[in-house]
Amino acid sequence: MEISENRIKKNISIKELDKIVVRFSGDSGDGMQLTGMQFTDTAAWFGNDLSTFPDFPSEIRAPIGTVAGVSGFQINFGSTEIYTPGDKYDVLVAMNAAALKVDLPRLKKGGVILANTQGFDHKNLSLAKYPEGSNPLEGSITDNYVVHKVDITKLTKECLSDLGLGVKEIERSKNMFVLGLLFWMFDKPLDYTLNFIKEKFGKKPDIANANTKALQAGWNYGESTEIFVTQYKVAPAKLPPGIYRNITGNHATAIGLIAASEKSGLPLFLGSYPITPATDILQELSKYKANGVKTFQAEDEIAGICSAIGASYAGNLAVTTTSGPGMALKTEALGLATMLEQPLVVIDVQRGGPSTGLPTKTEQADLLMAMHGRHGEAPVIVLAASSPSDCFETVFEACKLSLEHMTPVIFLSDGYIANGSEPWKFPAASDIKDIPVTFLDKPNGEDGALLPYKRNEDLVRPWIKPGTKGLIHRIGGLEKQDGTGAVCYEPANHEKMVRLRAEKVKKIADSLPLAQPESGSTNAKLLVLGWGSTYGAIKTAVKELLAEGYDVAHVHLRHINPFPKNLGELLHGFDKVLIPEMNCGQLLQLIRAKYLVPAIGFSKVQGMPFTTVEIKEKILETLKPL
Repeated sequence: MEISENRIKKNISIKELDKIVVRFSGDSGDGMQLTGMQFTDTAAWFGNDLSTFPDFPSEIRAPIGTVAGVSGFQINFGSTEIYTPGDKYDVLVAMNAAALKVDLPRLKKGGVILANTQGFDHKNLSLAKYPEGSNPLEGSITDNYVVHKVDITKLTKECLSDLGLGVKEIERSKNMFVLGLLFWMFDKPLDYTLNFIKEKFGKKPDIANANTKALQAGWNYGESTEIFVTQYKVAPAKLPPGIYRNITGNHATAIGLIAASEKSGLPLFLGSYPITPATDILQELSKYKANGVKTFQAEDEIAGICSAIGASYAGNLAVTTTSGPGMALKTEALGLATMLEQPLVVIDVQRGGPSTGLPTKTEQADLLMAMHGRHGEAPVIVLAASSPSDCFETVFEACKLSLEHMTPVIFLSDGYIANGSEPWKFPAASDIKDIPVTFLDKPNGEDGALLPYKRNEDLVRPWIKPGTKGLIHRIGGLEKQDGTGAVCYEPANHEKMVRLRAEKVKKIADSLPLAQPESGSTNAKLLVLGWGSTYGAIKTAVKELLAEGYDVAHVHLRHINPFPKNLGELLHGFDKVLIPEMNCGQLLQLIRAKYLVPAIGFSKVQGMPFTTVEIKEKILETLKPL
């Protein structure tokens, strides 16, 4: 372990770590999300692999100083592969008493607490419901943790006292003081955040100056005070060569949609109504007007999807975004798109429900709604992303399948993926395949007749732009006659069309990659089958158990309707199948019903993602003989 000359004089030791978990926690007005994202972006810029978990209240402005108002941001970063934001924290930044109360149970024994002492005054202790006369920073806590008590609020005020700012403006800068101190603790440069401050507050030089001074003051405090005797170093990760950026799931989704627009040659139209946690996609795409992207903030969910259907009919790559409550409102119009056989991508960023439920918390409870949540027989393609960066590839594929097969596609994400972030290897445009799109421009029947519902070998009907000369045809939600598309009430024709639409979706499995284990072998004793955001916890748990000698495997599904063609055969090759889900067993129902596999469910419906320990313990329990 090397210690530089000046560090010896200060008696500072340097600990080199493979990975470390940091939790920023405070009141929802303390700027913990911004602080966490800046720390994350700097770690990514430095080359660390990472995974994050923003965790904030559902209320717009939860009661100040209370447990309900705690906002947290968790990052696991390291020089090794990182798949989850971590089960327990190594370092906890607690801006007030409520934050410590909420997050202390998940701090590792011997972990570091950085506490803002002004957040532990009598008022804050009372709001956090601590017993009268007690202070959690005193007494036995120092036996189990390394506690650094710093009056961050006071120090921030002192360093900004000469700027002439109001009390509120000064107090808003205390998160930058914390960030500067953390950058010192982890030996990270200030450059990235200094550039961020300059760009964000370019038109407000007084605010920019305050944030800059607070950031630098935090660093200087760590460098000059004697209470900090350890710095932590985490080397860059050995990632495959390429250009990387830190990206959230919602941002990756937006970029994936733009890529699909470019590669299909179609203009992108997004018609949506704002809803947590999907709104960021609408906001991000609205920045790309110069690239020909059209965004329409509709007056409600129904108008959002209907505008997208109209845009699809006019020849656009059409998308609508929402979360669970909005999906419920869009179902009739989604049935219309299914009847029309028009391409449409519906993005559902799932959240805790039912009703308003837990709008800022995560859940996987919309799977059965995506599969069956429409009146009549109206099957659509369903895909699910597994991580923030995977949103790019998965939504690109959703667009591709929708355009190629003239059918709606539901793309499932969730709050954990949408708001979480990880490094993403930026693809070259040449590495992304084109999406071929053709429009019918002349009659396709005998004797010059037009057959809008004449199908190719994949049962796909042609796409006709309105206004194309000689191709006038009727369109609407009434049942179509096979071939002609005329309104038809004949019983036999209705059944034929229902089965054709279902078979078209089923045939897509012919072109999908076969399911195979990500980890472990095809003849392991136990398969852990997952979908969506359970990926990281399952991947980590299975890798650790394989290293310990257990006979387990992991398969993760992107394609849920249709399933991969070999999935049933693959599942029957394992002694046991375990399906962890953040719902009450929805994929479990589908798998049991379709393949008659006696799969075992493992449910968690707490608005929180699975931890690696929870998955490992359930796997070990399942492996035990009956």
